[in-house]
Amino acid sequence: MRLSPDEMIFWQNGFFRLNATIVFTWALMLVLSVGSKLITRKLSRELARSRWQNLLEIIVTGIEQQIADVGLSKPGRYLDFLGTLFLFVAASALFTVVPGYEPPTGSLSTTVALALCVFVAVPFFGIRDQGVGGYLTSYIKPTVVMLPFNIISEVSRTLALAVRLFGNMMSGAMIIGILLTITPLFFPIVMTVLGLLTGMVQAYIFFILAAVYIAAAVRVRKPKPGTQAVAATDATP
Repeated sequence: MRLSPDEMIFWQNGFFRLNATIVFTWALMLVLSVGSKLITRKLSRELARSRWQNLLEIIVTGIEQQIADVGLSKPGRYLDFLGTLFLFVAASALFTVVPGYEPPTGSLSTTVALALCVFVAVPFFGIRDQGVGGYLTSYIKPTVVMLPFNIISEVSRTLALAVRLFGNMMSGAMIIGILLTITPLFFPIVMTVLGLLTGMVQAYIFFILAAVYIAAAVRVRKPKPGTQAVAATDATP
């Protein structure tokens, strides 16, 4: 029984190897890219719309609403990044019903790559909204003593994202593999269904955590109403 799709080697030449993680990751990206192109090629602005467009708008609207609920005031600015993360992790779990398919999220290398994407996106969006100075000063708030702790927090939550997703996805695959060897067909089917549900939950959690981290990076401290009133009074001649 394989613990990771990294162990399934399709081609190897010395140090270089082509394993299932790489193959299924690129295959999944190709399916998502081609699928998005096909789904969006005939979008309509009229009242009469296809069922596919209605479904697409429901999904996009739902993702935007979740982003807004986290605290990001302009969800459209983060939709492409966060939506892609959610769809990739969700599709990675959904395609487990295809015979021979190994979810790339069952590999620690894939989950680390996804977590690093979030790690890079957090300062990117933070700097874009607050500027370099405004974002960097957040590391020394409320005091400069917090600088090392804030840096450790950035690194540790990236590791936590990677390990959490990897652990949950790998554990589901291991349970199904064990049941396939010791039980009849019925139980693995039930576990596969539960695995699909778990995959969707993990996609949602990963998406929400990424949105929360970005929201924390782009937040702007607003002065209290009382402070504004005092400032206005002091400015009055």
